Amino acid sequence: MGLDLLAVNGALLLALVLRPEYRLDWGLLIRHPHWFLLLSALWLPLAHVFDAYNLRVTGRFATSAPAVLKAGAITCAIYLLIPYLSPALPTSRFSLFSFFLFAFFLLLAVRGLYTLSLAQPLFHQRAIILGAGWAGRTIAQALAEHGDGTYQVVGFVDDDSSKQDLTFPGCGSTFHILGDRYTLPHLVNHHQVTTLILAINREVDGEMLQILMDCLELGVKIIPMPVLLEQLTGRVPVEHMDGKWYMAMPIDHPGTGALWPLVKRVMDIILASLGLLLLLPFLPFLALAIYLDSPGPIFYTQERVGEKGKRFKIYKFRTMVPDAEKDGPVWAQKNDRRVTRVGRILRRTHVDEFPQFLNILKGEMSAVGPRPERPEFVETLAAEIPFYRVRHAVKPGMASWGLVNQGYGASKEDALLKLQYDLYYIKHQSLWLDIVILLKAIVNALTLQGR
Repeated sequence: MGLDLLAVNGALLLALVLRPEYRLDWGLLIRHPHWFLLLSALWLPLAHVFDAYNLRVTGRFATSAPAVLKAGAITCAIYLLIPYLSPALPTSRFSLFSFFLFAFFLLLAVRGLYTLSLAQPLFHQRAIILGAGWAGRTIAQALAEHGDGTYQVVGFVDDDSSKQDLTFPGCGSTFHILGDRYTLPHLVNHHQVTTLILAINREVDGEMLQILMDCLELGVKIIPMPVLLEQLTGRVPVEHMDGKWYMAMPIDHPGTGALWPLVKRVMDIILASLGLLLLLPFLPFLALAIYLDSPGPIFYTQERVGEKGKRFKIYKFRTMVPDAEKDGPVWAQKNDRRVTRVGRILRRTHVDEFPQFLNILKGEMSAVGPRPERPEFVETLAAEIPFYRVRHAVKPGMASWGLVNQGYGASKEDALLKLQYDLYYIKHQSLWLDIVILLKAIVNALTLQGR
């Protein structure tokens, strides 16, 4: 992150000192620090929006380069359009495009250097996975798919003798069973292991605890598999918690404090008010298009479950034919035939959700939070998915961490994945995360990534 900030600010400085009015004046950074602080403030959220710091992206130049180039292009474009706080627009085409060219070159150079550095053994954490069952294989797969190359898995340790001759493929790699618990201290020394990943679902017994303490004395780090998986994927893996409910439950999440709910409510009122002001001029045209395409009501209300399990009516523009659910509630599917032509456009751009600004002003929803579910589905999902009702600990939102990462769900499997994202958001909610989610939602809408 620091190198990226150095790259974009260095690009700005180079572009400025080449302009005739500044004549190689390298003191601009000291005399006009707000120019560079503003650029940094734009870069940080936009880089996260385009996943420039996502572990699945940063480890490979082929995925990292497009991410930083997209973030760099949008950052430079927005920066040049901001009056007064940024330098005046350059008068020549060369000066205008030099900023973009310097930014692209320096960002690519920085990411290339970062990728080469990750390949060096000095930056590797050699890891052993304790447990070769479902949890162990899951974390090995996740490290292969989502890791940035930081963790180098040496192999597994498992007490089940029947697994001694088994190997586990993971994205082109094969990890062997190296031994049982009693060989662990020797393996740590022999393979120069720095990290032990605890992928044992059962409780750790006294003997195993003593072995782990012996390994701690050797200077290794021990990390539970659910914690590492949460860091890698941005989800809380509830299916791997078993008796460790305290790792899934956001017991002391930011929403239980006094300041964050107040800040969030103020932000909700401001965003909802601006959203309604933006919607009002277009409302007559939207209403006419909806009615001409499919005569019937313009708006659509539906009962949803909100904070503390309370039910409320959610507002939407109607995107389906009237009486679309005359045979009972069903999941909305991709390319659903019940969706009208105008409704398909409204869904792709998320404009159908705009009436929910009223729900936000009424205090039933927030700008960001878990998407509210229908009560008919909640009862079924709560009975089948552990911790499902925990998502009702906060207000539901128009935009959600699950929505920008997964999209809309249409099955019980999708609901489980969405719950994992929701629990992650509840545990880590903050103003910064809300800003990133909102920006991601805007990008999704502009690129027509809705349903």
